[in-house]
Amino acid sequence: MAETRKLAAIMAVDVVGYSRLMGDDEAGTARVVREHRDAARPFVSDRGGRIVKTMGDGLLLEFPSVVEAVECAAAIQRLMAERNAETPESKRIVYRVGVHLGDVLIEGEDIIGEGVNIASRLEGICEPGGVLISGSVYEQVRGRVEASFVDLGEQDLKNIARPVRAYRVAIDGSATADAPAKLQVAAAIRDRPSIAVLPFQNMSGDPEQDYFADGISEDIITALSKLSQLFVIARNSSFSFKGKNVQVQEIGKTLGARYVLEGSVRKVDKRVRITAQLIDATNDGHLWAERFDRDLTDIFAVQDDVTGQIVGALSLNLTQGDRRRLMAEQTDNMEAFDCFLRGRELWWRHAKAPNAQARELLLRAIELDPQFAPGFAWLGAAHINDYVSQWTDQPLRSLDLAYEAATRSAALDPKLPAAYWALIFANLWMRRYDDAIRAGESAIANNPNDAEALNGLGVVLHYGGRSAEALRYFERAMALNPLCPGMWLHFQGQAYYQLQRYEQAESVLKRRIFRTPETDASRVLLAATYGQTGRLDEAREQWREVLRVNPAYSLEHRRKVLPYKNPADFEAVVDGLRKAGLVA
Repeated sequence: MAETRKLAAIMAVDVVGYSRLMGDDEAGTARVVREHRDAARPFVSDRGGRIVKTMGDGLLLEFPSVVEAVECAAAIQRLMAERNAETPESKRIVYRVGVHLGDVLIEGEDIIGEGVNIASRLEGICEPGGVLISGSVYEQVRGRVEASFVDLGEQDLKNIARPVRAYRVAIDGSATADAPAKLQVAAAIRDRPSIAVLPFQNMSGDPEQDYFADGISEDIITALSKLSQLFVIARNSSFSFKGKNVQVQEIGKTLGARYVLEGSVRKVDKRVRITAQLIDATNDGHLWAERFDRDLTDIFAVQDDVTGQIVGALSLNLTQGDRRRLMAEQTDNMEAFDCFLRGRELWWRHAKAPNAQARELLLRAIELDPQFAPGFAWLGAAHINDYVSQWTDQPLRSLDLAYEAATRSAALDPKLPAAYWALIFANLWMRRYDDAIRAGESAIANNPNDAEALNGLGVVLHYGGRSAEALRYFERAMALNPLCPGMWLHFQGQAYYQLQRYEQAESVLKRRIFRTPETDASRVLLAATYGQTGRLDEAREQWREVLRVNPAYSLEHRRKVLPYKNPADFEAVVDGLRKAGLVA
């Protein structure tokens, strides 16, 4: 008998932490899961879908249209957010959803095959309260549903031969495992105008001039970030749209920014032309636009003009202190400034060879102008990269150099937020916890939108045994930098683990592994998390993956180098691994 196949839109749904919930209250959990499922049924039937089968805590659904499938997934997650609003966090039923468009094999009322497996694997790596869709779904639904999408790149899914491109659906009102904290952050910033500064386009006709256009954008971000009246999206997130043809309204939704600044830079010989326009992302309305034609030596005045015009367009009331803070950090030596821009851009690549080049350029910048505080600040940050990433044969020397450069920067300009970045981590790794905390507080006092400093202070507090406080800083940092580096998720997972909030630790660590499949640290912590919750098979699977990505992984090495103030905090991780039978 010939096989019957068809193309179908498949949705896989799963309850987060189902085993724990059943262990706490089997009858009550089963009843509430049924009630939620019944409440969601109309959303399925109204869109022509059918429930293929239920699997305890999971559902497999089929839809005649990918548009209907994605709209249904978003509607169900909004419904769950509403139904969970008054429920204690420990008792919430939270879904993960994966959607794929693919070929399936029909067996009676059932469907099987790779298309089903991909939807299931997407659901497995989805964040709680979220929806992940495959690239095949995205191509069909973009521009046709009321949602924006975040491209997460190609993902290696378990037992799937080829990488699958995945997109996160940005849903207003969706519930996540840490929704209360996120809502508190949102409430704190609701009354502040939010703005994202996109990387300015390089119009010079020379790709080698990208660093200059990027540098102008970053300096504007830095200046605006110093204003407590604004909520400024971090460089890491706004620069993720570089070179992408994405509508401003979608950018605003993805980053949580009402206003978007975009522009271009043309640098020819000793002249520069900068254009900039401020757009209201809610309606695509243009609030302000200007073109500046100046000598290159006037570049700082242009930056000040742009930030001043934005302040005016948004009707912000500034004090004299605010106006002084807005002024660009400058040098009269344009060669030093050029070396600084090149070095800073290379630093952001977070790779060994570019970091070495960054160090040389930043050293040259401060040789040309020994009073240029930003040059010292970023040189210190480059030395910290060398130390933390083990890119040096003399790690302690790199740590000392980082401290010296950052201290010099802070002495030259005590109000420069970047001066304190390297001081945060240099002091942490030197086990000077109080000094590290003071450095973080100084950075944030000078720049309330400094996501890097907020995250850094959270890291210090975590290693100092104050994880509940650390989480508040992590949440603020991630609100400012919604597309943050994956390592930030690892630190957040460590804090949840230290607080024995294992379900949330699992969720965050899965997201980190999803972004960085070759991580060993997050897999070890996830294995320990599974050990603490009695999921021994899953713990062993993660441990096998640890040894695959890093056969030389050593707990003893981590015990020596991780800067825990209280050694018992690291031993709590070892305890989770021991409970899973992974260490003696």
